[in-house]
Amino acid sequence: MSPGLPARAGRDDSTERQAVNQLDRNARGVYLITVTPFTDSGALDLASTDRMVDFCLDAGVTGLTVLGIMGEATKLTIEESRVFVRQVLARVNGRVPVVVGASAPGFAAMKELTDSVMDLGASGVMVAPPSTVRTDDQIVSYFQMVGETLGASVPWVLQDHPVSTGVQMSTSVVLRILKNSPTCVMLKHEDWPGLAKLSAIRAASEKGELQRVSILTGNGGGLFLPEELTRGADGAMTGFAWPEMMVDVLAAHARGERERAHDLFDAYLPLAKYEQQAGVGLAVRKFLLKERGVIASDFVRKPGPKLSAQDVDDIRFLVKRQEKRLREIG
Repeated sequence: MSPGLPARAGRDDSTERQAVNQLDRNARGVYLITVTPFTDSGALDLASTDRMVDFCLDAGVTGLTVLGIMGEATKLTIEESRVFVRQVLARVNGRVPVVVGASAPGFAAMKELTDSVMDLGASGVMVAPPSTVRTDDQIVSYFQMVGETLGASVPWVLQDHPVSTGVQMSTSVVLRILKNSPTCVMLKHEDWPGLAKLSAIRAASEKGELQRVSILTGNGGGLFLPEELTRGADGAMTGFAWPEMMVDVLAAHARGERERAHDLFDAYLPLAKYEQQAGVGLAVRKFLLKERGVIASDFVRKPGPKLSAQDVDDIRFLVKRQEKRLREIG
């Protein structure tokens, strides 16, 4: 069985399930970053969590990533984080890999959360640099300590998202981190613009200068997904209220149908762009997921945005145009 692909329906082979859950350097596909569903009062909504997992799997995603930036991880208590991850893993039941965001202000908290979620059955964790590291050497040293803290048995994902972290990692710094960190098996590439960086990192592995690493992209809900796939990305690790967009774009690209991949992507682009507005994007995504019947409430914990009546009108207009365009292209 190929790493990163879901087990065939109807199988309950423990050996096969073990392979599914092992995050490795050959991971490919769509690892959807999920929201964290809350009730209207702000409590964790575990019933909606189950529906959300089912929705993602029905859309054909290869894996899930939880407790990311759009998952409001910083607004959860440690216990809430554990409860949510436990619920997701129980519902997934080994069918696809699950990556958990483990970035934390200190290494003790990072280690505690990592050990907890790995014991629950997570496939690996994702770590972004803290805003306190600035120089190249500081960044490289920080991730050296990440690898030592997590231990030799925990595969982890390097998140390169300078818009949220404020930390700019050059191509040479990313290559140094990957070369120094044998348990870092995946790069979540979110630098913008970043196509040249992606090409350089992929070229380094193809030349044998670097052990192959999985590269999943996350720029703005997949706003550059077709181009990133052409540059050598293995798939996407991001969120969008229509995960089937990324699944279908990847499938078309894998078939060599570049024009079809772009046509599909273009049909969703206006709504994907709207969902990526700074400050309000999470509220848009949760509203759309509620409209699609995935979650019961679009509640965003404070500090968080709220949509206006005009925002809702915009969104519903774009949804209708998206549906029309998809019918046109088939």
